[in-house]
Amino acid sequence: MLANVYLHEVLDTWFERMVKPCMHGRSFLIRYADDAVMVFEKEEDARRVLEVLPKRFGKYGLTLHPEKTRLVAFRQPHKRIDSPGDEPGPGTFDLLGFTHYWGLSRRGYWVIRRKTANSRLSRALKRIGEWCRLNRHRPVDEQWSKLSTKLLGHYGYYGITGNMRSIEWFHHQVKHVWRKWLGRRSAKSRMNWARFAALLSRYPLPSAHLPRSVLT
Repeated sequence: MLANVYLHEVLDTWFERMVKPCMHGRSFLIRYADDAVMVFEKEEDARRVLEVLPKRFGKYGLTLHPEKTRLVAFRQPHKRIDSPGDEPGPGTFDLLGFTHYWGLSRRGYWVIRRKTANSRLSRALKRIGEWCRLNRHRPVDEQWSKLSTKLLGHYGYYGITGNMRSIEWFHHQVKHVWRKWLGRRSAKSRMNWARFAALLSRYPLPSAHLPRSVLT
């Protein structure tokens, strides 16, 4: 809430009143709390704003993240880039846990696609592993109920059109992690895949699915 109130004046209003009128091409600002992406039709406009942005933030006692603040050539490809020697493909960028990239639609058209950012996948899986480790001695039905809730929450946020592969990978890895820590409840509680499959038949984890869709 504080970020929205503060950055409305520092960034949003400044961009609309001072930046856009000075650009040679179209420009847009997309911001959520303290995450923002600026889109420019002309590279020269992007470089001009990138040069003055640290000064604008510094005026209000703010700094830009040195690793996340970067210029990305996010242009629509002119052709399929799949052979050695071709020009480099378009860049990608992360926003709100998703990596945005150009991909081909089923009809062969270039469209902007989104997938779960690798850093978010690693972070989410690490948290699942830590929870399973700390709660491995709890009754299996309690573990199953909690893991199901966590998976459904993950699907609810990341389950958008085009992201099924990431959803399925996460579901698969969660099963691996759960089996690992169930097998470490005691020296006698070995959990091979046959035994784990039997357990899953009784306590099935929510299958990977996309609860919502985004038109592309």
